[in-house]
Amino acid sequence: MKEQEQFLNGLSTLLDKMQLLDRDTMQSQLNGFKPAEVHTIEFIGKHSHTNVTQISSAMYVTRGAVSKMTKRLMAKELIESYQISDNKKEIYFRLTTAGKRIFNIHESLNHQFEKRDESVFKQTSQADIDAVLSFISKYNQHLDVLIKDRQ
Repeated sequence: MKEQEQFLNGLSTLLDKMQLLDRDTMQSQLNGFKPAEVHTIEFIGKHSHTNVTQISSAMYVTRGAVSKMTKRLMAKELIESYQISDNKKEIYFRLTTAGKRIFNIHESLNHQFEKRDESVFKQTSQADIDAVLSFISKYNQHLDVLIKDRQ
């Protein structure tokens, strides 16, 4: 269990440090937007014909939470809902012009943060990176099974 605890503590510390470094820039560039709003905009911006169920599944939150979020984003005129003529029951979301602006700012910031940390990846062997990615994939599969069993 010592290795598992070390791994989880190390990962938590890593994410905390990244968040600390990113926070001020994110807040100055995306002032007034909560992280959950930006992540919802990001998901909608990267996927066409996005509905509540897809967002809920991808973000690991309830459909009710997504429903509230999409209403808030529509009130801010960052997303709009639409229906496809084939399926009048399903409601889909897409970004408005203002939503696309937030999406583009967020994408630009992500690229900026990746560039900041690029040197670490260049100094790390491909074998080490592959090993970490393999482990993360296995761990994600394990968690997916546990999540599915809960439902």
